[in-house]
Parts: sequence; C-alpha cells; structure tokens
Amino acid sequence: MPILRFPTDISKLQIIKVSIPIFFSNLAIPLVGIVDTGLMGNLDNEKYLIAVSISTAFLTMVLWSFGFLRMGTVGIVSQALGKGDYRELVNTIIRNLFVALLIAFIIILLKPLIINLIYNLFVTSEQTKILIDRYISIRIFSAPAELIIYILVGFYLGIQKTFISSSLIIILSVLNIVLSIYFVHYLQIDVAGVALGTLAASYLTVISYSIFTYYYIIKKFKVIPRIYKKILNGKKMIRLLNINFDIFLRTVLLTFAFFWVTYLSSTLGEEYVAINSILLQFIIIAAFFLDAYAFSTEGIVGYSIGRKSLRMFNSVVKNSIYLSFFTGLTISVVFIFFSEHVINIITSIEYLRYLSYKYIFWIILIPPIASFCYQLDGIFLGATQTAEIRNSMFISVIIYLPASIFLTEQLLNYGIWFSLLIFMILRASTLHFYFSRILKKFK
Repeated sequence: MPILRFPTDISKLQIIKVSIPIFFSNLAIPLVGIVDTGLMGNLDNEKYLIAVSISTAFLTMVLWSFGFLRMGTVGIVSQALGKGDYRELVNTIIRNLFVALLIAFIIILLKPLIINLIYNLFVTSEQTKILIDRYISIRIFSAPAELIIYILVGFYLGIQKTFISSSLIIILSVLNIVLSIYFVHYLQIDVAGVALGTLAASYLTVISYSIFTYYYIIKKFKVIPRIYKKILNGKKMIRLLNINFDIFLRTVLLTFAFFWVTYLSSTLGEEYVAINSILLQFIIIAAFFLDAYAFSTEGIVGYSIGRKSLRMFNSVVKNSIYLSFFTGLTISVVFIFFSEHVINIITSIEYLRYLSYKYIFWIILIPPIASFCYQLDGIFLGATQTAEIRNSMFISVIIYLPASIFLTEQLLNYGIWFSLLIFMILRASTLHFYFSRILKKFK
C-alpha cells in the first residue's frame, strides 16, 4: 500500500479540510456536558446539578489523566506512517490497549477511595454526598470503554482519517445524549440516569468501532493485528512508557488545574460550584473547537518528522496557529451574543442564572488567549516532545496554584476566573520557550 502523502507546503485550506470533521466531533463532546448539566439544572433541586458537577469534575480529572493513550498513540502512529512501518503502527495500538485495560481495572478497584476523597475535599450536604455516590458507583464502570476510545481516536488521527475518528466521537456523544435524556426525563432516574447514559453509550461505541478497526487495519495496511512476543520489545516498551508517563504527568496537572476551579468554587459556597460548572461548559466548548486544529496538526507534524520535511513542518505550524487564533476570536464574538441564552437553557433556577451573568466577561476573554497553548500542545505532541510539555505544565501549575488562592481571597469568584486566564498565558509562554527543541529532530 502506498504511504499516505501530504504536500510539502501545508496551506490553511488543507488544515481546515482535515479539521472540519474534528470540529463537528468536538462540538458533540461539550454538547454532552451541556445536556447533562441542563438535565440536572432543570430539576427542582440544585443539589442534583451540584452533585453531577463535582462528580464529573473529579472523574474527568481521573480519566483525562490517561489522555496519553490518545496523545501518545497519535505521535507514534503518525511517525510510523511517515516511515512506512505499518507493523509498528499496529503494534503501538495493541501495546496501548494492554495499558488501558490495566489502568481501567485499577480505577474500578479504587472506587471507594475516590468517593471518600471527594467527600473529604468538598464541603457538601449529606443529600449531595448520597447523589455523588449514586453517580460515581455507576459511571466508574465505563472506564475500560472510555480509555479504549482514546486509543481508537488516536489511531485514526495518527493516520489522518479524521472523518472516522470524528464519526466515533459523534456517535458516542449522540448515544450519550439520547440515552441520558431517556433515563432522566422518561424513566425519572435523576443522577443515576446521566451515569447510565454515559456507561451504555461508551460500551456500545467501543464494541462496534473495535470490530470495525480490526478489519480496517487488515484491509488498509495488510497487517493482521495479533499478540506476539515482539510487541513487548524492551526498547519500544520503554520509549512508549516514557512518552506516556510524560503526557500522563502533563494531563494530570492540566485536569487538576480545571478541577481546582471546582474546588475553589466550593470554598465560596455550593452555589458557586453550580454556576462555575455552567460557565466551564463554555470554556470546554471553546477548548474542543480549538483542539480541532491541534488534533489535525498532531498527525501532520508527526508525519513531517517521519519524512524529515522541515518545510512541511514550518508551514503547518504557521498556518495552524493563525487559524486557531482567528477561531478563538470568533468564539468570543459568538459568546458575546449567545452566552446568556445558553445559560437560560442550562438552568431554570433564577438566582443561578443571575450569578452566572456576572462572570460572562471571563468566558469571552479566554478563548483567543487559550488558542496559543492548545495549538502549541498539539505541535509538541505530534513531535513526541513530551518532556517539554510536562515541564511547561509543571511550571504553569506551580505558579497558578498560589496565584489562584491569593486572587480568590482578594476577589472571590472574579479571582478564580482571573487566575484561570493567567494559567492559559503561562502555558503558552512556557511552550514557546521550548519550541526550538523540536527543530533538532530535522537535523
């Protein structure tokens, strides 16, 4: 089979074409969060919303910590594709599947510890604690499926089949939304209904796409996916673990930073957990839109390094950063006109609406600034320069944490959002500092 080829100069139009399917799939992901938040926010008691907000914030931190299963897969797969090494491409997937299942098993075993940790971290009522337990006791069993989905998405992004990776996410999200609405609205199962929706959607999606991927690999790469001794090759396993560990630390720190927003909110009162959960949906929407360029760039950057084409690398970096910033500005403009309407849909509780309106300025300000750190993340991941990503995130979080505590004490909820903006600026500036190290791969 001929190697997938890109033109030496990657234009803005070519990046857009690759990114469009990812845009639609990434829109589906935050839509799930909006629907889940909306289902809870429109029930007669705000504690449903608070419980789901806290639970999803913590579980997201746990599961996203293993986002290296997607990120590491993209970089290694795209570089193997550039070299024409299809056996190694397939072996990478199988290695990561072993890792994913082991991690998922450990997460499920740690369920009691996770629940107790949430109880100790957040000051909540007994009713809220009961609802948290109910949600997590169901949702945690989706861990194996959700982690395998990371690998499947990473594989298709790595070979630049963004339509397939996007269709996977869209189907997962649509199933999640439909099932959650059915369980909550029609069967009246409140927080457990949202958890069941995610659980069922995850397994239905991963089973169907795993079967599809098996036959896709055989047809396209003429390689039969199988387990054999060479898959556990010492050097390749060490490289994989090193890459994955760096990305793991980076992602733990990143998800902790967003989880920290929820924690700081709880120190101000349960109502601030609720309103900041609503506002974070806007940041998540922006992030997934901006990540469309980062995701598409990962594969092209990895491919350019595999082919040793500095010209291709420079063109994709320049044009993707431009597109990402312009999209960030566009998102901010949309938020100016539509944010209040979305808030009104998410919750029918008047005082939560009123409080949310006060902080709209921050969700308008963040997207164009955040565009730089999201795009640079994608470039470094495609280059498998994971130590630099880890160091950048570590420096950013170390500065962010004390700054957020001080600003929250001085400015209350305004301080939480101001510190999140500072965090985005720190991520972008530290990654820019390390950028020259990627160029060494072309020598």
